[in-house]
Amino acid sequence: MQPSKEKLLEMLRTMLLTRCFEDKLMELCQIPGKVPGMMILCTGQEAVASGVCAALEQDDVIIPNHRSHGHLLAKGADPGEVMAECFGKITGCNKGKSGTLHIAVPEVNALCTTTVVGGGIPIAAGTAFAQKYTSRKSITVCFFGDGAADEGSFHEALNLASLWDLPVIFVCENNLYAGAQRHEEHTRIRDIADRAAAYAMPGEVVDGNDAGAVYAATVRARERALAGLGPTLIECKTYRCRGHGESDHQVYQPREEIEAWKEKCPLPRLRGEMLAQGLMTHEELDRLEEEIRKTVEEAVRFAEESPYPDVAEAFTDVYV
Repeated sequence: MQPSKEKLLEMLRTMLLTRCFEDKLMELCQIPGKVPGMMILCTGQEAVASGVCAALEQDDVIIPNHRSHGHLLAKGADPGEVMAECFGKITGCNKGKSGTLHIAVPEVNALCTTTVVGGGIPIAAGTAFAQKYTSRKSITVCFFGDGAADEGSFHEALNLASLWDLPVIFVCENNLYAGAQRHEEHTRIRDIADRAAAYAMPGEVVDGNDAGAVYAATVRARERALAGLGPTLIECKTYRCRGHGESDHQVYQPREEIEAWKEKCPLPRLRGEMLAQGLMTHEELDRLEEEIRKTVEEAVRFAEESPYPDVAEAFTDVYV
């Protein structure tokens, strides 16, 4: 299915928002004491989150991984609340308790973010089981990296999801590196999607820097899941142009490789396609980019002016 003009504009907007949001975080985390914790960005991978989430409905659930800002913003999370959470402020999505790496936004059905590699995959299977058991017309999408596909949780979850025909889409964001390990250093197979065959489910490889291709693959997988035909594994080939975290100087990534992938950046690609097809004008693009810049500025202002949680908050929202 080819995305409509409205869907292309939605994807462009969320990709631009994610890039602008994370570029600002990149600046802020260089200021000592400004943003606490490790900062992990998805620069270069924005088309995956935007393409997938554009194919979903409000009731569909997403389970992001630690590189989650794009997933959350594309699903509709409030930029100000996400930024405030990154700052550890009381007005954040989780009252400042999760920080940047463990954000949950139940309002948009982003149920959890986990930094445990592969930890979200069985959670997604469980969520999809609940959707099927209660006959809900919704699905679950789980995002994870190529390194997580080597974890036992990946294989166990795919096996059960296939066995029980669960309405779940497993989205592998293969950015060529699991931490500092290149793909070929941790697995012999070229395509993670080939592993789908072992669990009798479709496996599809898509260009993860082509938002339209990601959208189309997700639409197909979602229709299949809603028809009761079970899960799909989608492998999105992409690249992270920053380090594993902002303290990572990328000494293991060849400079020429980084530059080559920057030439394949998904943002100018979609921008260029829409301009070439007459789906938007340069003036409309300028207005969109200015609107997004102001949105991110307002998110930062909101976060900076918000208070930190009172110490008494340590005893709220605690279940064990």
